[in-house]
Amino acid sequence: MKTLMVFDFDHTIVDDNCDTWVIQSTPNKCLPVSLAKTYQKGRWTEYMGRVMSYIGDQNVTPESIRSVMTTIPFTDGMVELFTFISRHKNDIECIIISDANTLFIDWVLQGAGIRPAFDKVFSNPGSIDSRGYVTVQCYHSHDCIKCPINMCKRKILEDFLEHQDKAGVKYARTIYIGDGGNDLCPLKCMREEDIAMPRKGFTLERLLLAGVETKDGTPLKPRVLAWSSATEILNELKALIQ
Repeated sequence: MKTLMVFDFDHTIVDDNCDTWVIQSTPNKCLPVSLAKTYQKGRWTEYMGRVMSYIGDQNVTPESIRSVMTTIPFTDGMVELFTFISRHKNDIECIIISDANTLFIDWVLQGAGIRPAFDKVFSNPGSIDSRGYVTVQCYHSHDCIKCPINMCKRKILEDFLEHQDKAGVKYARTIYIGDGGNDLCPLKCMREEDIAMPRKGFTLERLLLAGVETKDGTPLKPRVLAWSSATEILNELKALIQ
């Protein structure tokens, strides 16, 4: 059975936030204060829709945006990790679950030549409309009260695993790599043979150190292994599959 690798994107695969990085494509490399003030907690994707509309109004082309997005820095060791994964697809399946958008993610991965490492990308749909504007839609609706209204990563992971199980695909283990508060929910459906890998110094690690419990009050099941460089993830992966 394969190992399933699940990655967040912002501040995990890349060492920044692509939704704020895109602001560098604007003429003044900043947003109007009036626009920035429209953000409401838990409604980031809706806010990004307005940001992308503003960027389009500034006559910034998708080509210019793509050029800017491909300059976002990768977290240390990530490109090497995905190069390894690309060469070991018989042993590893790899997906992204991210609250960014599919367009930005594809541009960044393709620009670095590592898109073949990933079997699926689950993120808010991004596209280019008839005006030549980048648009972003919410991924789905859900009933989880802990997650942003547009995405519950636990539901995405559970639905994916259920789909794979029905297709006869089972995994020896799942390794979840993330950094943020919205990466906590999917850990609650993971097994004892799985591994949760929070990035050191970020929100997810702090939440885990505080002692998070599952819905029924029992401790989280997966082993927790924090990391600061993707080299540590690569070493753990090599030890598991080789």
